Amino acid sequence: MNSGIEHIAVEPTPGARQLSRGVTATWWYTASAVLIFELAMTLSWTLLALASTRHDVAALVIAAGGLVWTASTVILLIDYRHRLDAEPGVAWRRLALPMLIAVAYGASAGPLLGSWELALMPVLQSLILLNWPRGVRLRVVIAATLVLVALSIVDVSRGTFGAGVGWWVPVGYGALLPVMTVSSLWWWDVLVTLDRARASEAKLAATQERLRVATDVHDLQGHHLQVIALQLELAERLLNRDPAASLEQLQLARASVDDARQGTRDLATRFRSVPLGDELANARDLLVAAGLTVESDIAADADAAPASDLGPVIRETTTNVLRHGGGHRARLELRREDEGWRYLIANDVHGETEARADGSGLDGIRRRIAEAGGTIDVVRGQDEFAVAVTVPAADGVTR
Repeated sequence: MNSGIEHIAVEPTPGARQLSRGVTATWWYTASAVLIFELAMTLSWTLLALASTRHDVAALVIAAGGLVWTASTVILLIDYRHRLDAEPGVAWRRLALPMLIAVAYGASAGPLLGSWELALMPVLQSLILLNWPRGVRLRVVIAATLVLVALSIVDVSRGTFGAGVGWWVPVGYGALLPVMTVSSLWWWDVLVTLDRARASEAKLAATQERLRVATDVHDLQGHHLQVIALQLELAERLLNRDPAASLEQLQLARASVDDARQGTRDLATRFRSVPLGDELANARDLLVAAGLTVESDIAADADAAPASDLGPVIRETTTNVLRHGGGHRARLELRREDEGWRYLIANDVHGETEARADGSGLDGIRRRIAEAGGTIDVVRGQDEFAVAVTVPAADGVTR
């Protein structure tokens, strides 16, 4: 059932969408960690301002400005998320607004509290979030860490934080902010790199398989075409001198055509043939990846079932469940019975899926199973939709 395979390739399956949602969720965990740390920094500065009765207005400015600045860094994080698809360098024009907000926040909040660390902290944090070229980010992080630690020491020596705050608190915050930020971004980079490497590996494997198929077809057809050309040329030369011999060469050429056709058919069958055990394992993995709870009852000698008959049926029915099922559970069975092999796939359905039409997929299955001498039963229950297929045994040999 080629239509089922094409549907999966063209339109993402629920399992693929689930994996995509998993990557997106991981990104928001990463971004949330950065934003929460920035909010913690803002809260710390606000509490420090409230600790002094002279800085009530400063506390309000620091808190409100910190929220605006933290919100502006979302733009930087979104830009960073797509850094692998972006042009090299930093898109300063697009990121001018969040950078201006960071400068304005630091320039207004720092003098109110008399803190050099607070004055430069928003700017340095925003700089760390930029999409720096390879090798530049590490230098930016090291420089930002050294500057923040140095400024925190200056603030401590000037008595900015008061006697109740130990010197290690501002120094620790100054050192942790760049490290925590770059660690979160580094983890995201590793995840994206692994995800793209997995996708590239799959594409490379598919490309290598196509190349191998193309090479085998070229070798097979090239050999037969060369033989056919020689036989036809010889028949042409013998046509006037020895018609009988010429006719014999034409018959040999026709036999070579049949050999080429059969060889091509065998080659296609060899590449399309997958053991039934693997087909069923792939079907189960797809259904599980789509979020379904799958029960399976597979015979130990499943590979002895007729793969050429049941393989396409398994792929098509699995695709139908993914595209039209709408339920949460599925059941796979393959058992050997007296009349042959019986394959069953069933899934629970909701009200909106009960009246679905057979569709071209089931029509194609009916034709294939009829050609194989088997039977198909489609059962629509109130809570379950099931397709049962029975095909004759192939004498224990996988066809």
